[in-house]
Amino acid sequence: MKYIVLLFWSAVLFTLLNYVTSAIGNTPFEMEQVKQGLIFSVVFAVFVVIVGAILPKGEAQDIDSHRQ
Repeated sequence: MKYIVLLFWSAVLFTLLNYVTSAIGNTPFEMEQVKQGLIFSVVFAVFVVIVGAILPKGEAQDIDSHRQ
């Protein structure tokens, strides 16, 4: 479920980003930009899942606690 929500929100945010930048640049917001935003959102979601799998779980420990 969390991956579906991640994909949904990344798609919404990238589409919003494309819309705002096209409005600022005074260019038409076309379907090609929506497709590109969806591709970027999938790449971003995969990147977030990979980073989440790489990072260690649990609380961060103080560096000085290992020195004794």
